[in-house]
Amino acid sequence: MKKLLVMCGSGIATSTVVTGKVKEWLSENGYSDSVKLYQSKVAEEVNKIDDYDIVISTTVVPDNIKDKVIMGLPLLTGIGTDGLWEELREELDK
Repeated sequence: MKKLLVMCGSGIATSTVVTGKVKEWLSENGYSDSVKLYQSKVAEEVNKIDDYDIVISTTVVPDNIKDKVIMGLPLLTGIGTDGLWEELREELDK
């Protein structure tokens, strides 16, 4: 089972919106049974980032973890969502 973290600045507002969209996408694409979703804020997770297989963030992350994070802003703006879903699919299929 893959562990997917959705995080934002506070762990409440935008991460909740994104978590809902990710959960729906996972269900529609047959990944629900193979992914465990987590939601939190950046400050709590930055030192535990390696505990997760995939991370989606709606806020700026420190440079040392940028390569491990999918930027989730497209799920808030509606611009670039196809690319985000493709990137997520690639990570899930690894």
